[in-house]
Amino acid sequence: MSEIQYQVAKTVKEAVKMMQAAKGKGYVLAGGTDLLVQMKSGMRAPGVIVDVKKIPEMTTVVEKKGSFTIGAATPAAVLGENKKLKKAWPGVVEAANLIGSTQVQGRASMGGNLCNASPAADSVPALVAAGCVVNVQGPKGKRSIPIEKFNAGPGKTSLKTGEIVVSLTLPARPKGSSDAYRRLIPRTEMDIAVVGVGVSLTMKGDTVADARVGLGAVAPTVLRVAKAEKALIGSKLDDKALDAAAAACSEACKPIDDKRGTIKYRTKIAGVLVKRVALIARDRVKGIEHHMHDQWA
Repeated sequence: MSEIQYQVAKTVKEAVKMMQAAKGKGYVLAGGTDLLVQMKSGMRAPGVIVDVKKIPEMTTVVEKKGSFTIGAATPAAVLGENKKLKKAWPGVVEAANLIGSTQVQGRASMGGNLCNASPAADSVPALVAAGCVVNVQGPKGKRSIPIEKFNAGPGKTSLKTGEIVVSLTLPARPKGSSDAYRRLIPRTEMDIAVVGVGVSLTMKGDTVADARVGLGAVAPTVLRVAKAEKALIGSKLDDKALDAAAAACSEACKPIDDKRGTIKYRTKIAGVLVKRVALIARDRVKGIEHHMHDQWA
């Protein structure tokens, strides 16, 4: 194994310079819960590791006029303790809190979960449903990417050489809004999603005024399902609307067969799950809380 350079950045500009100098062989170290495991197994062989945990804007949560900007290296455990974030975006927080065990959450971050680019990443469907924007900085400056366009395939992102994810921004919420995330896993806990669904709703009375749907583990990248959103908007989440959203999610699926589920099973579950998650999001708008349990975590 060739020698690996370990570098610590104290500013975003420093991190960008280090990554640019690495010429495509650099990897960002935030929590390291994916990177270090992949290095040990031989999947990754970085020439340079850039530690970003000492960069303040990458490890904090900032609220401004109702929107939240979350540093890409902020541990998931920190998000779970942020009461304002949890109230505004309970689905995003519960998804982040499914990244590994309690011990892992002390280090794992949503930025790392996103950049690992797994189709089954738990935080990403919830972030897609939230309308999250990914804030990137590189040698040519800053840019913002809608989260559903960030990943290009399993293990692949749209980042260019020298670019790093600095933060994730969740928009301000209109009144009468909430969200939810649920997944199906083979075991009762600590497993990878067979299907994961995030739904964000804005209600006007009993009617859905706006909706976003994120669908994970059923395609090479996490999907935003516009057809399902269209089925929900304008409805009172009656059976007809929910069935149409379910059909849209099943139609959008392009899954694989593996040990966790067949194509047919994943396609069916995607439709079942979106109905459940939409109803949970609606109940949260009304102040009715739901807690995770069993495989429908």
